[in-house]
Amino acid sequence: MKKAILVFTLGCIVFVSKAQEQTPRVDGRQQIQEERIQQGRASGELTHRETALLRKEQRHIHRAERRAKADGDVTRAERRKLDRKQDRSSRHILRANNNPVKPE
Repeated sequence: MKKAILVFTLGCIVFVSKAQEQTPRVDGRQQIQEERIQQGRASGELTHRETALLRKEQRHIHRAERRAKADGDVTRAERRKLDRKQDRSSRHILRANNNPVKPE
Protein backbone atom coordinates (compact mmCIF):
# COMPACT_ATOMS: atom_id res chain seq x y z
CA MET A 1 0.00 0.00 0.00
CA LYS A 2 2.78 2.42 0.93
CA LYS A 3 4.59 1.58 -2.30
CA ALA A 4 1.47 2.35 -4.34
CA ILE A 5 1.05 5.71 -2.61
CA LEU A 6 4.71 6.54 -3.22
CA VAL A 7 4.46 5.62 -6.91
CA PHE A 8 1.28 7.68 -7.27
CA THR A 9 2.89 10.69 -5.56
CA LEU A 10 5.99 10.51 -7.75
CA GLY A 11 3.80 10.18 -10.82
CA CYS A 12 1.90 13.31 -9.85
CA ILE A 13 5.13 15.24 -9.32
CA VAL A 14 6.45 14.21 -12.74
CA PHE A 15 3.10 15.05 -14.34
CA VAL A 16 3.02 18.55 -12.81
CA SER A 17 6.67 19.30 -13.56
CA LYS A 18 6.20 18.20 -17.19
CA ALA A 19 3.27 20.57 -17.58
CA GLN A 20 5.19 23.46 -16.04
CA GLU A 21 8.12 22.97 -18.40
CA GLN A 22 5.90 23.21 -21.47
CA THR A 23 5.56 26.98 -21.47
CA PRO A 24 8.95 28.55 -20.70
CA ARG A 25 8.44 31.11 -23.48
CA VAL A 26 5.11 32.18 -21.99
CA ASP A 27 6.66 32.47 -18.53
CA GLY A 28 9.54 34.56 -19.86
CA ARG A 29 7.24 36.93 -21.72
CA GLN A 30 5.04 37.27 -18.63
CA GLN A 31 8.08 38.37 -16.62
CA ILE A 32 9.21 40.87 -19.25
CA GLN A 33 5.74 42.37 -19.58
CA GLU A 34 5.39 42.74 -15.81
CA GLU A 35 8.76 44.53 -15.73
CA ARG A 36 7.60 46.87 -18.51
CA ILE A 37 4.47 47.70 -16.50
CA GLN A 38 6.52 48.38 -13.36
CA GLN A 39 8.95 50.54 -15.30
CA GLY A 40 6.10 52.56 -16.85
CA ARG A 41 4.54 53.14 -13.44
CA ALA A 42 7.87 54.13 -11.88
CA SER A 43 8.61 56.61 -14.67
CA GLY A 44 5.14 58.12 -14.39
CA GLU A 45 4.14 57.15 -17.93
CA LEU A 46 1.34 54.93 -16.61
CA THR A 47 -1.49 56.16 -14.46
CA HIS A 48 -2.78 54.11 -11.55
CA ARG A 49 -5.81 53.04 -13.60
CA GLU A 50 -3.73 52.02 -16.62
CA THR A 51 -1.42 50.00 -14.38
CA ALA A 52 -4.36 48.23 -12.77
CA LEU A 53 -5.88 47.36 -16.16
CA LEU A 54 -2.58 46.06 -17.53
CA ARG A 55 -1.96 43.93 -14.44
CA LYS A 56 -5.49 42.57 -14.69
CA GLU A 57 -4.73 41.53 -18.26
CA GLN A 58 -1.55 39.78 -17.06
CA ARG A 59 -3.54 37.87 -14.44
CA HIS A 60 -5.97 36.80 -17.16
CA ILE A 61 -3.08 35.41 -19.23
CA HIS A 62 -1.68 33.61 -16.19
CA ARG A 63 -5.06 31.97 -15.54
CA ALA A 64 -5.30 30.91 -19.18
CA GLU A 65 -1.82 29.38 -18.91
CA ARG A 66 -2.80 27.46 -15.78
CA ARG A 67 -5.93 26.14 -17.53
CA ALA A 68 -3.82 25.04 -20.52
CA LYS A 69 -1.43 23.19 -18.19
CA ALA A 70 -4.21 21.62 -16.10
CA ASP A 71 -4.43 18.43 -18.14
CA GLY A 72 -0.65 18.02 -18.24
CA ASP A 73 -0.27 18.75 -21.94
CA VAL A 74 -0.21 22.16 -23.61
CA THR A 75 -1.37 21.73 -27.20
CA ARG A 76 -0.17 23.75 -30.16
CA ALA A 77 -3.55 25.53 -30.29
CA GLU A 78 -3.30 26.46 -26.61
CA ARG A 79 0.21 27.83 -27.17
CA ARG A 80 -1.02 29.91 -30.12
CA LYS A 81 -3.87 31.25 -28.01
CA LEU A 82 -1.47 32.22 -25.21
CA ASP A 83 0.88 33.87 -27.74
CA ARG A 84 -1.99 35.92 -29.17
CA LYS A 85 -3.03 37.03 -25.69
CA GLN A 86 0.53 38.06 -24.91
CA ASP A 87 0.92 39.89 -28.24
CA ARG A 88 -2.26 41.83 -27.50
CA SER A 89 -1.07 42.62 -23.98
CA SER A 90 2.30 43.77 -25.29
CA ARG A 91 0.58 46.21 -27.66
CA HIS A 92 -1.56 47.51 -24.80
CA ILE A 93 1.53 48.08 -22.64
CA LEU A 94 3.30 49.88 -25.49
CA ARG A 95 0.32 52.14 -26.18
CA ALA A 96 -0.22 52.93 -22.51
CA ASN A 97 3.46 53.77 -22.01
CA ASN A 98 3.51 56.07 -25.03
CA ASN A 99 0.23 57.93 -24.72
CA PRO A 100 0.09 61.47 -23.35
CA VAL A 101 -0.27 61.31 -19.56
CA LYS A 102 -3.11 63.19 -17.97
CA PRO A 103 -2.80 64.21 -14.32
CA GLU A 104 -4.55 61.82 -11.94
